[in-house]
Amino acid sequence: MKMNKNRYDLVLYDLDGTLTDSIPLIMDSFRYAYEAFPDLPARADADLMSYIGKPLETSFEVHDDETAKILLERYLDYNHARLLEGDLDLFDGILDELKKISSMGVLQGIVTAKRKYAAMITIEKTGLAEVIDGYVFGDDGCKAKPAGDPIILGAQKLGIEDMSRVLYVGDALPDILSARDAGCDFAFVAWSKMPEAEISEIRCLLPEHEAKVPEDLSCIIR
Repeated sequence: MKMNKNRYDLVLYDLDGTLTDSIPLIMDSFRYAYEAFPDLPARADADLMSYIGKPLETSFEVHDDETAKILLERYLDYNHARLLEGDLDLFDGILDELKKISSMGVLQGIVTAKRKYAAMITIEKTGLAEVIDGYVFGDDGCKAKPAGDPIILGAQKLGIEDMSRVLYVGDALPDILSARDAGCDFAFVAWSKMPEAEISEIRCLLPEHEAKVPEDLSCIIR
């Protein structure tokens, strides 16, 4: 483990909506999936947004098994094609800030509900692979957020046992609930594009930190 005198030994990040400006692509992928079923009742954007940060299967389990399977396949086909085209960017300043945090001797990892294949496309295309030390993906087999299991697994993979020395950074309600369950601190990113009602709920849970801009993260860690 890298030795440091900072507040945290390890920072774990959610991916979608935290490091990557992915909400528009996610919503486009949902809309494309449902185009094959014009007779289904329309799902409001707020409904679909409520599933961000959770396994994709959860988004479609309101339908019968066959419909859910087709929706999932259409979502993934469209989403992967767009990702391979490089149609997803990091938020401005993220990569430079993560490089700075790495230079401070702090381990960094990604803990996401996104499946490994899709996540690694983005991680490799955006340069995140240069600064990230470990990963937990939605298809790694552990209980999903809002349970704390993925965060705990992320810490274990990087040799961290003391969860008080771990910071989880996220943009959505499942993120802070997962951090609470894992027993680590949480930093909310104010550039979250989640609905205002969900942002208010996150703030009611009193996150330990709030980053207004990416450059705040290194200050929080110090």
